[in-house]
Amino acid sequence: MAITVESQKRPEGSKPNALRRSGLIPANLYGHKGTESISLVVEAKTVERLLKQATVNKTKIELNIPELEWSGTTVLREVQTHPAKGTTYHISFFASAEG
Repeated sequence: MAITVESQKRPEGSKPNALRRSGLIPANLYGHKGTESISLVVEAKTVERLLKQATVNKTKIELNIPELEWSGTTVLREVQTHPAKGTTYHISFFASAEG
């Protein structure tokens, strides 16, 4: 079972805390084009749902970035959680080779 996640490019110059206040979690996508990475944002509700279903480095996630016309199979590479609040504040995706 693959999980589908919709994301958007992170606006240029946007501040991570401002994004979090507006209900978005900063994210990165690695491995889709060699060493290049893309800065993204994913809705906090989507991230919560994702973390209930996905296992880091195991669960396949179909990641869609409509404005870049990119979609592919990824895995959740890293989840950073705020030490005091326990809230997720950054996630990383890694595009798998077969995607």
